Amino acid sequence: MTSLLPRTGTRVPVLSDLFDAAWPFGEHNLVRIEEVAEEGKYVVRAELPGFDPEKNVHVSAEHGLLTISAIREARTEHKGRSEFRYGSFTRTVTLPKGAETTKIAAVYHNGILEVTVPVTKPEADKQVEIPIKKD
Repeated sequence: MTSLLPRTGTRVPVLSDLFDAAWPFGEHNLVRIEEVAEEGKYVVRAELPGFDPEKNVHVSAEHGLLTISAIREARTEHKGRSEFRYGSFTRTVTLPKGAETTKIAAVYHNGILEVTVPVTKPEADKQVEIPIKKD
């Protein structure tokens, strides 16, 4: 809701800004994502501007979860003020049933990481009769 309120040009910090700076688990430390379930695939897009995907971005899938993590190291030569976020960032999402984790593909373009997970239609659960043997 605060995104609808205009901010003034004053340097008096908004109360939420004070808490975001002091609380390391605020929304600003998360990787922002979009999730789209399409026919035959599940796509996750993550905003990762300024990251080197070959060095600082890692994507993994395990136990039905897809994890995107990235690290941005602070520049030590910078002497001025910076509002950039540094450190490690991680997002984990639950993969849909039928996700083929061995066929996941990831592409990084213009600061957006796009992870595509092929999804096969899971077989419907059906009742199976189990024969009982008499001892």
